Amino acid sequence: MNKQIIFNLPVKDLDKSKAFFSALGFSFNPQFSNESAAFMVIVDGSIYAMLMTEAFFKTLIDKPVVQAKEANEVIICLSCESREEVDSLIAKAVAAGGRTPHPPEDRGFMYDQGFEDLDGHLWNLVWMAPQA
Repeated sequence: MNKQIIFNLPVKDLDKSKAFFSALGFSFNPQFSNESAAFMVIVDGSIYAMLMTEAFFKTLIDKPVVQAKEANEVIICLSCESREEVDSLIAKAVAAGGRTPHPPEDRGFMYDQGFEDLDGHLWNLVWMAPQA
């Protein structure tokens, strides 16, 4: 079995979060989803996120859930195939209710911009020139 990345994110409203990420083009595997969690496919075969209701997420930890709109511990970074893909995903995130915490950054060899999802989790989308 190839190594895969699966990260867990607490969400306040599972249905709204599923709708938000569906608008970005991500899909969900119903086999590993229920009323407390949804298994989101980011890159099939390698990158996934388990969106969990806060109540379910709390059963897995012994400390408080960070409120991502108030504080952040991590920024999830995804590579994109082009600058246009970065811009397209950012536009979809904003249209679905997300926000951009900063303008795009163009360093020539690298282009990136981030968005905040409905729960305040930060995502950064980056394109790097093949020669970089």
